[in-house]
Amino acid sequence: MRKPLFITGFAALALALAACSSATTSPPTAAPPAASSAPAASAGPAGGATSAKIIDFGFTPATLTVKPGTTVTWTNTGSASHTVTADDGSFASGTLAGGATFSQTFAKAGTYAYHCSIHHSMVATVVVQP
Repeated sequence: MRKPLFITGFAALALALAACSSATTSPPTAAPPAASSAPAASAGPAGGATSAKIIDFGFTPATLTVKPGTTVTWTNTGSASHTVTADDGSFASGTLAGGATFSQTFAKAGTYAYHCSIHHSMVATVVVQP
């Protein structure tokens, strides 16, 4: 007696599933480390360049560590105007409209706190280490 086609197809499917479930699999790979909740970044060799962003109403990264001679370029990625103004008055960008950039070269080691003079709650720091 001839078996109906749907039974044969079902049997083939069951065999295929059984073969898949008994196959060996490679061990899972480790997940990449989770991102830090406090953004920080480092620059490469002295005299290099690195970037920072003004996103909405904050500077990213909030702490940027660079080598002496590094030029940092901030980009205002939002639509609100902002400034990049050193707390000690050593540099100031003036008003940066959305899409505008400002660059500052940090020649000497030290900690440079800065803020947005329009939105005083926006603060960040550049740390220059040899």
